[in-house]
Parts: sequence; C-alpha cells; structure tokens
Amino acid sequence: MFSMKEKIFIAGEVEKILLKLNHPEMPKENPLFELKVIGKENWSWAEIKPNWTFGIDNPPKINPFNEVARDILKDR
Repeated sequence: MFSMKEKIFIAGEVEKILLKLNHPEMPKENPLFELKVIGKENWSWAEIKPNWTFGIDNPPKINPFNEVARDILKDR
C-alpha cells in the first residue's frame, strides 16, 4: 500500500507524536509501536513499525509493486 519511503516518513512522524506526549509510561526514546493501516480493498493494507527496529539482521520487507505504484500515483 505505501512505499518504503512513505512508511519511513509515517513511522518517524508517529514516533515524534508519541515522544512529544511525554507520557510517564512511555520510554524517553525509541517507542515501540505497530500501526496497521487498512486500505479500501481487502488486499490493500500496510504494517508500519519504528524505523529504529530495522537493521542488518532485520531489514524492512519491500513490495516492489508499492514502490512503483507510489511513483505512478503521485503523477495523478
């Protein structure tokens, strides 16, 4: 549904919002969250996790269709 660039942006913004709340039960850095976005079709969804959770041992999964679709849709 979203390209990797869009997921990275969304994850960064969610992390900023969570940390800005300064809730006493939240960590002061690297909040752990999972966001599932359901699209308008039953096959259209996205799972978004914090950017800092990805590394050499856990690279983000990329759907090549989403990467291409992002460029096609932005030109509309």
